[in-house]
Amino acid sequence: MARVSQEHLDARRRQILDGAARCFARNGFHATSMQDVLKEVNLSAGAVYRYFSGKDELIAAIVTEVLGGVREAFEDAARHTPPPMPDVLVGLVMTQVLGVGGPGKHGLTWEGEASFPRLMVQVWTETLRDSELSALLREGFGAVRDAWVKVVEGYQEAGVMRADVPAEHVARTLIAAAQGFAAQQALFGTAPVEVLQDGLRGLMSMGASG
Repeated sequence: MARVSQEHLDARRRQILDGAARCFARNGFHATSMQDVLKEVNLSAGAVYRYFSGKDELIAAIVTEVLGGVREAFEDAARHTPPPMPDVLVGLVMTQVLGVGGPGKHGLTWEGEASFPRLMVQVWTETLRDSELSALLREGFGAVRDAWVKVVEGYQEAGVMRADVPAEHVARTLIAAAQGFAAQQALFGTAPVEVLQDGLRGLMSMGASG
């Protein structure tokens, strides 16, 4: 019997995650059954359960992947001296997650739009009843916050941001801006990432001469 390549296994896992994300974005977690996911990805139950034990594991995998991608983007930025300015950096990360005119980096799309905002709102709601998912989200948020703190410390060390404000406070505020923008996308319709970038530039310009 021929061995299945790692590339094939990875592609199949990607196929299942993308299909599940579309189902969750379309119908929500509770209204989506594993049978819906099987139909969406056109695979047998055995093929899907080889990778994921059920809906909860699918949800956890999607959350872990997206948060991991966001964390990596900020960690990469922190290696620059100084890191890209907040408007540029947030724009890069949000573009990676949301995509421009199509799917984001993670391929999580629904009806031609990035499904991340819809999934994000649903995950927040789900954490109120699911302690395991809540713990996973807290861990992921902590990692993203730590990466952002390093970015802010890079600004402060380079002298482009005042150093008397705790870096964690700035980090949490910038994360809140990105989360709020994504929530607006889910609730009120899509808007280009440039809207968020322009808003941050406007706030960053306060107190500047000219």
